Amino acid sequence: MKQIWIVAFLLLLSACASKPPLPEQMPTLTLPMQLHIEKQQAGQQQDWLLVIQREGDSLRWSMLDPLGIPQARQLLRQRQWSADGLLPPNPQARELFAAVLFALTPADELQHNYPGARQQGNQRQLNERWRVTYLQPLAFTLKLQQGLRYQVSPLPSETTP
Repeated sequence: MKQIWIVAFLLLLSACASKPPLPEQMPTLTLPMQLHIEKQQAGQQQDWLLVIQREGDSLRWSMLDPLGIPQARQLLRQRQWSADGLLPPNPQARELFAAVLFALTPADELQHNYPGARQQGNQRQLNERWRVTYLQPLAFTLKLQQGLRYQVSPLPSETTP
């Protein structure tokens, strides 16, 4: 019985320690924003649509599969994530959302919002947790600590001929 409590405590402790870093203040973003996310891991690929919207003092993050079925919905308010809707908790999506927010943070706000961040040329890094390589301002590759790799790009504008 004692071993079960120890294991439960260690799992709880590791869950708390793995919370993704968040900015000190909400960065300046032009919203709403729609991004194509391509997850690449172990030779497999998965595509999603990520929609980021401002809602009062919060940011709503909605991730949809190619059929439009919601995969994750979260609200970021006062440096706290909370569930938005009835979808089950998705720690991997929260990590992705936090990493995308880090990548989207303007360069002149980076050091204030993420004191441990480093930026050099077209790359940005937060400790060993996240590495961003920019192709363009809204097109970048995210490499996460767990061996995950995401290709992020803006959706083509619907008004473009």
